[in-house]
Amino acid sequence: MSEVAGADADVISPATFAPLKNRTFRFIWLATQVSSLGWLMQTVAMSWLMATISTSDLMVALVQASSTLPAFILSVFVGAIADNFSRRRVMFAGWCLMAAASAMLTAVVALGFVDPWMILGFSFLIACGGALNDPAWQASVGDIVDRRDVPAAVTLLSVGFNTVRTVGPALGGIVVASFGLLTAFAVTTLTYLVPLATIWRCKWKVRSSPLPRESMKTAIYDGLRFTAMSSEIKAAITRGTLFGLASIAILALLPLIVRDQLGGGPVAYGALMAGFGTGAVFAGISNNLFRRILSQERLMTLSCVACAACSLSLALTSSLAVAAFALALGGAGWVTAWSGLGVSVQLASPRWVVGRTISIYYALIDGGIAAGSWVWGTVAQNHSLTLALEGSAGALLLVAATGALFPLRERRESEPDPSEEFNPPAVALDLKPRSGPIVVKIEYLVAAENVESFLDLMRERRHVNSRVGARHWTLQRNLQEPMQWTETFRTPTWTDYLRLNHRLTEADKELDKRVLLLHAGEFPPQITLSIERPTGPNRKSEQSVPYFPRR
Repeated sequence: MSEVAGADADVISPATFAPLKNRTFRFIWLATQVSSLGWLMQTVAMSWLMATISTSDLMVALVQASSTLPAFILSVFVGAIADNFSRRRVMFAGWCLMAAASAMLTAVVALGFVDPWMILGFSFLIACGGALNDPAWQASVGDIVDRRDVPAAVTLLSVGFNTVRTVGPALGGIVVASFGLLTAFAVTTLTYLVPLATIWRCKWKVRSSPLPRESMKTAIYDGLRFTAMSSEIKAAITRGTLFGLASIAILALLPLIVRDQLGGGPVAYGALMAGFGTGAVFAGISNNLFRRILSQERLMTLSCVACAACSLSLALTSSLAVAAFALALGGAGWVTAWSGLGVSVQLASPRWVVGRTISIYYALIDGGIAAGSWVWGTVAQNHSLTLALEGSAGALLLVAATGALFPLRERRESEPDPSEEFNPPAVALDLKPRSGPIVVKIEYLVAAENVESFLDLMRERRHVNSRVGARHWTLQRNLQEPMQWTETFRTPTWTDYLRLNHRLTEADKELDKRVLLLHAGEFPPQITLSIERPTGPNRKSEQSVPYFPRR
């Protein structure tokens, strides 16, 4: 279960709860809240169990790292899986793994075979299931609800998780203190069965693609390339990774703060986590108001300052009440930061790649969270808990300053989805899906006075075509006929060429119209499609099957 599951929308409509009218979304959302409650109880139980059986501060902090590291390792792959296979089945598989790992952990605790590394191992396995489920669930929101309800649905994911956060840790602490660790782990296992049964019963329609499924290698490559070419996504990932690295000290070191500074037990730990969740819920409910008053960049800066104040207060106080107030402030900063970052990724991603961009986002920010858990745990063990928290506060202020280098841009509307309406051109050869490489050449005639405007548009066109699959894009000018310009790009196969055209949005096609206005020819620009052929000594005859290059 990702710590940053969900995000608030930039603009919350009056019908914030409209997605709950959708039966499938409502059932899965409610089931997810039940499982989130169990996951938070399990987090409290694991952290407290580690604090009681291990004297190493680092091992306690690594509980948080083990729950985020799988998302860093696996998310890029599961994002490609979510975009290429049934997202419902991917979600089901993720919950199966979480339920199975939780059941094994319960059995091990019941038998008394518990050691620190075993706890980390089961925490890692449960997080693997979450890494498999989370991108598929996030990407499925747009499949389940109407497009106009997607922002509200995304908001509900965040509000729901953070509402549960207010009671989950406290309930976990009460269960651990009153009934023991075994009961907490057993109850958690049962909560994981709720979404498993719900997904088994619920089905939803997904618009199918007329093209064959991408290979994993190509799908991952396309996802990485699209992410690398999106300035909004890159800025969100960079800021999120740094924020996660700096701010995770608050949660990773909280068991040590309760045990060593406050002299409390599992109930105090749960109560403080509830304070953190209360601040998060307040920020989630007030998010719309905040965004009307402040820009996203200003909100990110204030979030860093709020978490820095929380970390510094925890370093200096020995009062449970002061710590609870500080954690409420930190929770508000935490959810405000993640909501803005998550929405930036969601709204910058068309449907064909949203699973991959979300997974890459999760991979890197969870990698930052895992690294931060290790860093601050090491500082606490080798130096002092106070120094680790003060270092976290200073790092958060530096993250706020990185807005000068990686600003979060405002985006009020999501990228239009591809229309997927494309009639493939007629060709004289019998091409197979994997025939290629395909070379596309488009010839324009541009008057001298329009060259600068043409070059500006072609820079945009290169960006548009490259992010949907074009490779080796070039623009040439004829030396004998200076008015003649040739745009050239390649795709690995014929299927990739078709997929590129299916991914173009209405905005991309509008760019084509603007380029066409600068074309000075009597007839439209000439488009030539070619297939590269081998010229080596082992070249097959023209009557043989088409050439399939290695990809």
